[in-house]
Amino acid sequence: MTLVRWTGDDVVRRLDDVLQVYAEAMDYSPDLAATRRGFVYAHTHRPGFRAVATLADDDQLLGFGYGYTSERGQWWHEQVRAGLSSAAYTEWLTDALEVVELHMRPDAQGHGLGERQLVAMLDGAAEAKAVLSTPEAPYEKSRAWRLYRKLGFADVLRDFHFPGDERPFGVLGRALPLRPR
Repeated sequence: MTLVRWTGDDVVRRLDDVLQVYAEAMDYSPDLAATRRGFVYAHTHRPGFRAVATLADDDQLLGFGYGYTSERGQWWHEQVRAGLSSAAYTEWLTDALEVVELHMRPDAQGHGLGERQLVAMLDGAAEAKAVLSTPEAPYEKSRAWRLYRKLGFADVLRDFHFPGDERPFGVLGRALPLRPR
């Protein structure tokens, strides 16, 4: 297996594979994942875009992650901003890298690959902090929650509801860099 940094062009070139991994990791239908095509393409053009991928020896995509600078006017940023106090907004959403997606195929999970992807994605980020959201329940059993806690992500906002999704989400954040330089 190989961990590689991807450009926006790399993500677009492998967009079918990206959406397949997304569908498998999230247990979504391929049709539902296909509705994300335009969003992912648009994300590759955002300021601060950075991506990583884990490839098998045969070049099969096992996992990917990407993020970009969180800014006013972006959907996620504005949704979370509405749930925060002014002080929390300034603390967490100013000069922040938004971790938008981080996924591994189910058969590749549990081997530390997601952690390697996240660490690589955040390594060298220009932003002062990283923020992300993840479904709440059952967080104590979730590999994602365990990973974020292990890497020092703290609560920013809990039991938050995004429009169009009935599940509660936790918004988490941490200062960057992950490791002292």
